[in-house]
Amino acid sequence: MDNVGIVVDDLEAAVAFFVELGMELEGKAQIEGPWADRSVGLDGVRCDIAMIRTPDGHGRLELAKYHTPAAIDPGPHNPPHNTLGMHRVMFAVDDIEDVIARLRTHGAELVGELAQYEDSYRLCYVRGPEGIIIALAEQLN
Repeated sequence: MDNVGIVVDDLEAAVAFFVELGMELEGKAQIEGPWADRSVGLDGVRCDIAMIRTPDGHGRLELAKYHTPAAIDPGPHNPPHNTLGMHRVMFAVDDIEDVIARLRTHGAELVGELAQYEDSYRLCYVRGPEGIIIALAEQLN
């Protein structure tokens, strides 16, 4: 897998959220032209993208802010966890409570609550900017 794409309205807020999570901004670009139109099946594409990567360099997210055509609002910004479609990206973290606290400064909130699975993991789901849901997993000894 090369990357996961997420369409956002506030590109800077989304970048700041994922950088706080420990990802690194790889670069930004504006995408437009006939090749872009053909590849995504839309006419008149003009969007700004930000590529961010995990610190180990193995995973990337492409955040896209569409200027034209305008992004379509899919409905509620806080859909329940069992909504069809892409549902979350999970990140392994060393200190889950610290990460939650830092993400809250970017408007994040827990979807449920911090839970422990046996003696293996502490897990939670977090809703960030644009209603993006991520999962956090802290492996226990």
